[in-house]
Amino acid sequence: MDVTPLLTPVLDVEDLRTVFLTDAGAVRAVDGVSFTVGPGETLGIVGESGSGKSVTALSLMRLLEEPARIICGSVRFQGRDVLAMTGEELRNWRGDRAAMVFQDPMTGLNPVIRILRQVTEHMISHGRQTPATAKTRAVDLLRRMGVAAPERAAASFPHQFSGGMRQRVMMAIGVANDPVLLIADEPTTALDVTIQAQILDLLRGLNEEFGTAIVLISHDLGVIGTVCRRVAVMYGGEIVEEAETAAVLTDPRHPYAWALVNAVPRLDSPAGARLVAIEGSPPNALNPPPGCRFAARCPFKIARCETDHPPLMEVAPGRRARCWVTADGRPLPPPPIAAEAITRAPAPEERPLLEAQALIKHFALPRSGVFGKPGTVHAVNGVDLRLRRGEALGIVGESGCGKSTLARLVTRLHAPTSGTLRFDGQDITNLSSAEMRPLRPRMGMVFQDPYASLNPRMTVGDALAEPLLAHNRVASRAEAREKILDLMATVGLKPEWAERFPHEFSGGQRQRVSIARSLALEPDLVVADEPVSALDVNVQAQVLNLMLDLRERLGLSYLFIAHDLAVVRAFCDRVSVMYLGRFVEEGPALDVFSAPLHPYTVALTSAVPEPGRERVVLGGEPPSTLVLPTGCAFRGRCPVARPACEAPPPLVEVAPGRRVACHFPGSFRP
Repeated sequence: MDVTPLLTPVLDVEDLRTVFLTDAGAVRAVDGVSFTVGPGETLGIVGESGSGKSVTALSLMRLLEEPARIICGSVRFQGRDVLAMTGEELRNWRGDRAAMVFQDPMTGLNPVIRILRQVTEHMISHGRQTPATAKTRAVDLLRRMGVAAPERAAASFPHQFSGGMRQRVMMAIGVANDPVLLIADEPTTALDVTIQAQILDLLRGLNEEFGTAIVLISHDLGVIGTVCRRVAVMYGGEIVEEAETAAVLTDPRHPYAWALVNAVPRLDSPAGARLVAIEGSPPNALNPPPGCRFAARCPFKIARCETDHPPLMEVAPGRRARCWVTADGRPLPPPPIAAEAITRAPAPEERPLLEAQALIKHFALPRSGVFGKPGTVHAVNGVDLRLRRGEALGIVGESGCGKSTLARLVTRLHAPTSGTLRFDGQDITNLSSAEMRPLRPRMGMVFQDPYASLNPRMTVGDALAEPLLAHNRVASRAEAREKILDLMATVGLKPEWAERFPHEFSGGQRQRVSIARSLALEPDLVVADEPVSALDVNVQAQVLNLMLDLRERLGLSYLFIAHDLAVVRAFCDRVSVMYLGRFVEEGPALDVFSAPLHPYTVALTSAVPEPGRERVVLGGEPPSTLVLPTGCAFRGRCPVARPACEAPPPLVEVAPGRRVACHFPGSFRP
């Protein structure tokens, strides 16, 4: 929406500086940040982990606690000085005129209070709704956020939701009072593409219909590109480039922004191509370098970059960059053409490493009350799967479709309800824990949350040594130590970090530790469950390049689960699309994403946040896994459903290597 310059800005930030006071000195988390957000304007803030994005957001809302301290600058909301507000004024302002959606929904929700009360309390406390109308609005908000069965969900506790569901609840709380300013810190990080698209539509709707000013913080440049008119790129606590979003995405003028743009995988990326990644580490915020803070990692640096700190200069009309190289207005060159991965093409006739037939997993639920009936969650409902040696198979689908349950089934962390599961020709369907133990070293798993999968009381060295010692792969701790150092070098971690604890690593470094642990026993199969979903684009590129290198060097097979279709397209040979516990389409990744045949796959690919992509909006709600629908499970949301869809479609081959569970494959083209 157009913004009139004469209007008072909703948010005016000038020379904001926030530090963390430590025994070693003041850590400069935010160092001289300035920007304005006008009425109805959308500003995106991007940057890698540690660049100062979240601390900036917390500073704007005055939510920082000791040892953090705002030492300089001003923050004005519609002309009012936020930094001078009293505690009572802040309480009245937060959640009413200004709201924030936090990055970690589990810490933002009270674990002992039901969802309904948490969504309604802000509406009631600020006098926006009565208790009765607040309840109705809360249920409606949950429905708009894509929460299935919102009445039942409202009576649940946060721990009963998945991470994606909790994030939807946080979004409902944030927009409950139709705030003038909404600050959203990574609001779509844990969401699949369809729910992500719904949330982004909601943000655009708030902006266009109600004039809500939005500050969107994200590491996903595609998300920024679909919502925000302007973008500020942060590095080392500073804004290094600020311009129209389209200009930054197509012609970045700071080398760091250039690297971020080119690190993002796209649906049209060549298969197995290495992504552009920034080597090295961010600057020391305790003692930043005298020159450009990006100079140590910059491929375009000149001598002046090492000695003189660049100001934020105008390099073209309406855009500013903190760079000596582009100060005269020259553009940066395009990235080099990435070399494709060299992988062994598996012979079609060879025995699969992993094979599943009619795999089913149901979970029994307890009775709901004294007279209630026990329920059943139908998580996986008849999956056939073949994974060959040296192959990468991607599994994609919405949250709750059964992807993670399938990952735990094929590694026998869950026992199947029925069906057959074979690993390297051996039937492992009904093996006991003791019988599975000899096979465990041949299966590695990378979990979605690396912090939760590592023991916080064990050093990284001890965590990596544990499987080696448990499976008698080394004779002594000294030999284990040598193996650990080799593993850490393999995944790009420094040997001296073996004595650190998990909390002393960044998210990307912890994920590298998880990958190293999965490789410790030299497995044949690695099951990666959302291994890069919470990582910023640069760390994501580093981890994906690492996994491609390991596949090439060690001949690994990957079962790769992700909600980011572009990541799957860049990494995997084949892809299977999952809906309500079943595969509805499978085939070569290039073919499936470039010419999808199932209407659900068409909707998924259309929801990828890329500028200019036309989105298919699905009607209805995802069916409940408690009561499976009859006929085609997708027909309640399918735009081309017909009477024939009342019969369940089998998964049949419609072209060489392509299988689709649809009565009318390829009939839907938006």
